[in-house]
Amino acid sequence: MWSELFDLFVTSLGETLVMVGISGVIGALLGVPLGVVLHLTDRGGPLAHPLFNRLIGVVVNAVRSIPFIILLVVVIPFTRFLAGSSIGTAAAVVPLTIAAIPFIARLVESALREVDKGLVEAAQSMGASTGQIVWKVLLPEAMPGIVAGLTITFVSLVGYSAMAGAIGGGGLGDLGIRYGYQRYITEVMVAVVLILIVLVQAVQSFGDWLVRRISHR
Repeated sequence: MWSELFDLFVTSLGETLVMVGISGVIGALLGVPLGVVLHLTDRGGPLAHPLFNRLIGVVVNAVRSIPFIILLVVVIPFTRFLAGSSIGTAAAVVPLTIAAIPFIARLVESALREVDKGLVEAAQSMGASTGQIVWKVLLPEAMPGIVAGLTITFVSLVGYSAMAGAIGGGGLGDLGIRYGYQRYITEVMVAVVLILIVLVQAVQSFGDWLVRRISHR
């Protein structure tokens, strides 16, 4: 039995890493540009457009306001359309990514707001284009804050991935529910919690280290 459980732990950990990794990367690829757009179109931004900014902001806030356990259920039709199923690791990636995008966007927007406006004005006075301002001023200056935000996102996704187990999403959450809760194997539940704690600590430590490296530069 314990040999079987060990294999399940290895498989479940792999599924969790896949879910968090894929959703985090896709979320960053879409969320970072969205955060940049939110900043650029805000009042006083290089591409100020209050109405457009407000419309995007409403959508971002609407998605962020939905509790993840409810989001899992709400997007089931969309999940089936993309993944072909509403259960399993591939299916869990869909709601995880949807939850990550607006979360990352707001964190990136917040990091960009911390950039000294004088640097942006200086770049504009020298004739820099919006693209040059983004790539050579905003993103480099805000990078420590962006990396810190991405670290927070990945940590949150670890917790969300465990919740995905409640609807058959696979991973450590699914293992904990099926064996630790439904079969009353307390040791499994405790082991799942400990692994999740270690995983979160590892992600946070790596993120903090990366932020320090970038900040030193």
